[in-house]
Amino acid sequence: MLGPKSRDPERTMHRTGFHRRPKFGIAQRIALLAALVAIPWQVAMPAPDTPQQQVFAAERAFAQSMADRNVSAFLTHVSDEAIFFNGASVLHGKQEVLATWSRFFKGKTAPFSWDPDRVEVLQSGALALSTGLVRNPNGKVIGRFNSIWRREAPDVWRVIFDKGSPAESGDKQ
Repeated sequence: MLGPKSRDPERTMHRTGFHRRPKFGIAQRIALLAALVAIPWQVAMPAPDTPQQQVFAAERAFAQSMADRNVSAFLTHVSDEAIFFNGASVLHGKQEVLATWSRFFKGKTAPFSWDPDRVEVLQSGALALSTGLVRNPNGKVIGRFNSIWRREAPDVWRVIFDKGSPAESGDKQ
């Protein structure tokens, strides 16, 4: 029978019976523990989107709502207190934007499209500017859009100001 002074150095007596001693030392145990802690973080935690990437994505989804002819999706990107400049007039609030912009959703194809080429976000992460080219259905550049986005909730950006402008000389693409 094996006891505390057993001839088998791999086995010792424990209160609950025999057990085997591990074949590796403290350094190996620490390395194993560190690997077990680090691996899940590297695999399961993708890098979060930056505010700039979030606004690029929001602007592209906003533009896609026009291409898809989906006024409801379009409105999800417009803040309740948005101000849109519409030629000489100014639209105040989501309902005025809807009343004027709903005509752009009536045809089978969108009367224009847009895509951001630049997004700048305040260091506070509360506001952002997006700008890019506006094109007619044939792809000809007809202007430039300029939108101010506000973070209204975590990962939720909405347009609070929107104003088009003529295309710049370098925009003719």
